[in-house]
Amino acid sequence: MSVIHVRNVKKVYRVHEKPQGLRASLKALVRRQYKMVNAVDGLSFDIEPGEMVGFLGPNGAGKTTTLKMLSGLIYPTAGEVRVLDFIPHERRNAYRRQFALLMGQKNQLWWDLPASESFRLHQEIYSIPSDRYTRVLGELTELLDVGDLVNQPVRELSLGERMKMELIAALLHSPSILFLDEPTIGLDVVAQAGIRQCLREYNRNRKVTCLLTSHYMQDIEALCARVIVINKGRLIHDGPLADIVDRFADYKVVTLRFHNGRMPEAVATSGAVLDITPPTITLRLARASIAEQASRLLSEYAIDDISVEDPPIEDVIAAMFGRESEEQEAADA
Repeated sequence: MSVIHVRNVKKVYRVHEKPQGLRASLKALVRRQYKMVNAVDGLSFDIEPGEMVGFLGPNGAGKTTTLKMLSGLIYPTAGEVRVLDFIPHERRNAYRRQFALLMGQKNQLWWDLPASESFRLHQEIYSIPSDRYTRVLGELTELLDVGDLVNQPVRELSLGERMKMELIAALLHSPSILFLDEPTIGLDVVAQAGIRQCLREYNRNRKVTCLLTSHYMQDIEALCARVIVINKGRLIHDGPLADIVDRFADYKVVTLRFHNGRMPEAVATSGAVLDITPPTITLRLARASIAEQASRLLSEYAIDDISVEDPPIEDVIAAMFGRESEEQEAADA
């Protein structure tokens, strides 16, 4: 049975259109013009207990709006949203004690106080027994390796250290559902890796259900076996990440390193050239004929090394969004 159930959900905002020009602006003071914006448009999906699902889409696709509806911060205009058999926007305490929403661009810790003081406040808000609070806090600080930082004012911590404290605050009440909106945004690669490792272990040990949005594909590839992709509020993919490559990438990336540092000029005509750093060349070759073309290259040239890879997932996702937008524009025309 799914713990997150979204069916035909829409969220429509009434947005004021500011006219251009002085006369039109003065007229708008008396009679405003509005337009309706579909932030989420007929979205449906289900998530099973313990799943860690990536939630992808370009800016403005409706990801954060969906997370806010799932957490009860806003209500849907139409459709059905249920989490743990609760209707989120009813905001029942029994539901709010079972989920956490962590937004990478929002702070929940007091800036001038040590993180430990904010943790104590969370203990009181969620009525966490003292023995359980001490045990959970100890486990989380050990997992994130920040035990010596919890008594240091938050403003003195690095961005990566602050995000670890934010994550601890979100997990103190041991939620069953975790909504993560860009948890590694702005962090360096070391801090990103630390957050990913924590989330991976926490999901494995606690079986917490997680819906993760991120613009860093390393987060998604490292944590999520399944991805939900939306564009303009509409679902365009729901399934394994690898299926996106199979569905939207019709080419492979082939890198060749030539013998004795000699790269024949003619090899550049074998496909679209992505990079040339003699004696190495990287080509884009059609997926359907990759075996035939690789065999031909090996037979025609003295090659020391060859690698055949799928294109970077970021490029595939971008191509998918572009194709979807073109198809939608054609349908609306």
